[in-house]
Amino acid sequence: MSYWYTKSGPQDDIAVSTRIRLARNINGIPFPSKMTDSQFEFVNENVRKAIFESNTPFAKTLKFIRMDDIPEIERFSMVERHIISSRFANDYEHRAIIISEDESVCIMLGEEDHIRIQIVMAGLQLEKAYDIAESIDSLLCGSLDLAFDERIGFLTECPTNLGTGLRASVMLHLPILESNGEIASLSDSISKIGLTVRGMYGEGTKALASLYQISNQITLGISEKNAIDNLKVIALQLIQKEKNYREHINRIKAEDVCMRALGVLKNARILDSNEMMTELSEIKLGISMGIINCNVLPIQLLIEGQPYMIMRKSGNIDPQERDIKRANMLREALKDVG
Repeated sequence: MSYWYTKSGPQDDIAVSTRIRLARNINGIPFPSKMTDSQFEFVNENVRKAIFESNTPFAKTLKFIRMDDIPEIERFSMVERHIISSRFANDYEHRAIIISEDESVCIMLGEEDHIRIQIVMAGLQLEKAYDIAESIDSLLCGSLDLAFDERIGFLTECPTNLGTGLRASVMLHLPILESNGEIASLSDSISKIGLTVRGMYGEGTKALASLYQISNQITLGISEKNAIDNLKVIALQLIQKEKNYREHINRIKAEDVCMRALGVLKNARILDSNEMMTELSEIKLGISMGIINCNVLPIQLLIEGQPYMIMRKSGNIDPQERDIKRANMLREALKDVG
C-alpha cells in the first residue's frame, strides 16, 4: 500500500507534508464533549449516508470504520502516521472515521467537532489538498444542515476555529535554521501575520528531527484562499532561506555529520526512537545536499520506526524489544546506502 509518507511531492527536500483540515458541525446537536451515545450514532450515520449515498466516484474510494473496532495499537499508530489526532485516539468510543485506502483522506467523526475533514499529502501541495477537502465539504453541505452563521461563518466548539474552520499546515525540515537558533525569532515574526510554528505532532508538541509545522491561526474574517495563499508564501520563503543556508555551510563538516549518522543507523543493534529521528534528520539533510545517495525516503523510515508502528508489525512488545526491532529495520533499509 502506498501511503502519503511513501510518496514524493513538490519541494519535498524540505517540505515533508501538507495538511488541510476543515471543522464542521451539525445544527441542533451539542458539541462532542456534551454528546450522548445516541447523538454520536446520529452524527455517524448521517455523515456516512451523506458520503456513501452520494454515488460519486470519490465515495467509492472511501470506507467507514467505527473506532470501537480499531485495536489500541492500530489507533495510536494512526496518530504516528498523522492520520488522526492523539485526542481522537484516546477518546474513541462511539466515534468513527471515513478514510481512503491510502489514508490521505480521513474524516474524523466526533473529535473536537462533529466532523473533521483532513487531507494529508507529501510535499507542498496546499491547493491540491484544499480542492479535495472542499469537494468533500460541498458534498456534506448539500446533504446536512451544518451549523453556519451569516456573520461569523461555520460554528465550531473552539472559538479559534470560527469562520472558515480551516487549519492548513505545512511540515518543514529546517535543520540549519534550527542549528542557527533562528526558530524562535521566526516564530515571533510569522505570528504577527497570523501564522504559528508547532512541533511534529501539532499543538503542544515538541519539534523532533528538525521538523516544524507552519500553520494558519486566523480563521475569522479571512477567506480559505487567502489563508492558504499566505501560508504558501511564507512556506516558500522558509524553504528558500533553508536552501540558501545549506549552500553556504561548511561542506566537510556537513559530510562528517551526515556520514556519521548513516554509520550509526547502519550498525546500531539497539536504537530508541529519539536517536533514530536525530540521525534520520541528518541523513535527510545529506540526501538533499547530494552527500548521501539513497532511494529510501527518510520520512518513511522515521514514521515506520515509531513505537506503535513497530508494534503494529511485531505485536505488543516491550520498549527494549522495540529498540532492537527498530535497529534491525534501519540496518536492513540502509544496508546498500553509501
